[in-house]
Amino acid sequence: MRILFLTQWWQPEPFFKGLPFAKELQRRGHEVEVLTGFPNYPGGRLYPGYKLRWSQTEIMEGVTVHRSFLYPSHSRSSLNRVLNYLSFAVSVRVLAPFVVREPPDIIYVYNLVTLGPVALALRRWYHSKIVYDIQDIWPESVIHSGMLGGKVVYKLIDGWCRWLYKQADRIVVLSPGFKALLEQRGVAPEKLKVIYNWFDAENPGQTLPIQPRPDTFAKDRFNIVFAGTIGQSQAMDTVLDAAVGLQVSKPSIHFFLIGAGTEVERLKQVASQRGIRNITFVPTVPRHEIGAYLEAADALLVHLRDEPIFSITVPSKTQAYLAAGRPILMGVRGDAANLVKEAEAGLAFEPENAASLTNAILALYAMPSAERHRMGASGRRYYEQHLRMELAVDQFETLFHSLSNRPDHRPS
Repeated sequence: MRILFLTQWWQPEPFFKGLPFAKELQRRGHEVEVLTGFPNYPGGRLYPGYKLRWSQTEIMEGVTVHRSFLYPSHSRSSLNRVLNYLSFAVSVRVLAPFVVREPPDIIYVYNLVTLGPVALALRRWYHSKIVYDIQDIWPESVIHSGMLGGKVVYKLIDGWCRWLYKQADRIVVLSPGFKALLEQRGVAPEKLKVIYNWFDAENPGQTLPIQPRPDTFAKDRFNIVFAGTIGQSQAMDTVLDAAVGLQVSKPSIHFFLIGAGTEVERLKQVASQRGIRNITFVPTVPRHEIGAYLEAADALLVHLRDEPIFSITVPSKTQAYLAAGRPILMGVRGDAANLVKEAEAGLAFEPENAASLTNAILALYAMPSAERHRMGASGRRYYEQHLRMELAVDQFETLFHSLSNRPDHRPS
């Protein structure tokens, strides 16, 4: 099959369904081509070695990648974020017919509903099939991120999303809750497929935490790590509140907040003003070193705001934490908490509830080390049996074949 990836993000940005996924498909005999933007996430600045231009084509480990112009930004400014999304959607719509020479059988669209018109245009030109991979439920995720707000905006985006979902040939979602919600919004059940995300630990092009130096984790500390984006949705003020109390009652407990995002600088200021000394902020560096950091932790933290929409998501760091084999503190309701419970890999607590987080930490802290080791090993085993990349790609491949084998999948 010929598969076209249509996505705003790609390596060297932190994008787990990018190059590793494409390489695995090519290893299985498929042809993969990519339409994407110039790398600037999460800092909103172009990566070294890239210069903003109308278009650029490069070969990344055997995969052809076409980059299209966008306005680089990932700031707190709603206007800048909107310009970031829309500039890419417009430019790639113009660029696509000039660079995609061979008709794709499948157009795999990652997440952004702003790319719907491009996908639909390509389907008309090439008689391809469209598969949307939905990682965020719009418009809720946009509203909760603080990027846009208001009832009118909500209704406009909601109507746009419902129309686009009906146009897709198939939609992949990351949890059963996503599937149930889209069914409630009028998407035909037979269009929907649940494929859990995976964790790619071998991709050196991505960015996340640093490898721990020998003095990063003191041996007499209980080290709790949060690794990933630190924005409004992560609600890290809850962690700061918990840290204040633990700083007095259990000074050996220490938090490491690792990553970049719109909230980092504000949180640093708040921590300084409140005299919080048991939190260390760590900047992002190459992700291929993430395993050493996670495996050196005593516990790994997941947290999102206490919003109904987040109860049907599974943050992608969950898979990374399971693969690392360390106990998980899960501060997300619903599907994510159920996954950790099913894996017997950690403890759940109420999101945006510092007391609940504190109690979960103290319960984990009080456990014998053998019990914490058992939790971590159980999580690792669950990941290998149910969530590793090869298993997910099997499901994608089956889905793609089910569409491409139809008699109308070739250009007329």
